Amino acid sequence: MWAHIPAPRTLHISITLLMAYELNRRGFLKRVTILAPAFGLPCVSVKEVFAAEKTPLFRISLAEWSLNKALFGKKLDHLDFPKTAKRDYGIDAIELVNQFFMDKATDQKYLGEFKKRADGEGVKVLLIMCDDEGNLGDIDPAKRRKAVENHHKWADAAKYFGCHSIRVNAETGGVGGFEDQQKRAADGLRSLSEYGAKLGLHVIVENHGGLSSNGAWLAGVMRIVNLPNCGTLPDFGNFDLGDGKQYDRYKGVTEMIPFAKAVSAKSHDFDAQGNEIHTDYRKMLRIVLDAGYRGYFGIEYEGEKLSEPEGIKATKKLLEKVRSELSQ
Repeated sequence: MWAHIPAPRTLHISITLLMAYELNRRGFLKRVTILAPAFGLPCVSVKEVFAAEKTPLFRISLAEWSLNKALFGKKLDHLDFPKTAKRDYGIDAIELVNQFFMDKATDQKYLGEFKKRADGEGVKVLLIMCDDEGNLGDIDPAKRRKAVENHHKWADAAKYFGCHSIRVNAETGGVGGFEDQQKRAADGLRSLSEYGAKLGLHVIVENHGGLSSNGAWLAGVMRIVNLPNCGTLPDFGNFDLGDGKQYDRYKGVTEMIPFAKAVSAKSHDFDAQGNEIHTDYRKMLRIVLDAGYRGYFGIEYEGEKLSEPEGIKATKKLLEKVRSELSQ
């Protein structure tokens, strides 16, 4: 594509091109920085590129799990989630959870109605979080294959919605040693990622308890799979290793972020100044942004002290505040 760029004295990067690299702009921005001197231009920083196009450092999405109480309690219908995200919170990108439409994965009428409502609100469906479909790293090869096949329908639904990813779990059942579990998880993920690649989808893994919350272990799984569409979804708060042990969240995100296709801004409780008391958002966002990530940060509120609407709004306000500070 660079052959089409003329050699003027100013380098213009169109919004269209930036959007094309929305999920992972690291390589793109590196090229801009490297090539600018070739045109007799000063080096440009990542911040300068985004400022020139009035593009925010990152965008904010809403994970459906933030409203799990309302959804499980039948106070909110899954079909109304896009409207709620847009009208109640001013958010135009959402992350779905398969638990809220578990029996509808192949129901084309239902999926069509959801898509119609999302499109009508101008809301983008980014990904589907997939649970309860078997262990992708099961010690039994037949069960592992079955788990992969169980995820196919969600990949198909994600393709229909125009998602960039399905989020899965690198669950191994806790059987076997550290490296053995890595290899089994990688085997299931590789097979599912190959299916996802045919659909133009990423298959991404969240730190979701046990070994998957060990950043070094999950990064190792990614290296074993070694496919461009297999990545991670670092969650700021899911670092419970079991038996009362916790993995360092900042270390874990640092280890996972090179493979990230999405990020979960987990929140629970806030102080009087609006800061999340368990995660230093300024420190965490610097880790993520310094690694070159420029995708969406998904709000995932799981607190008990604030209501779900209050928690979502508090998390959004904090993300916007820190984004503004880091953009200066």
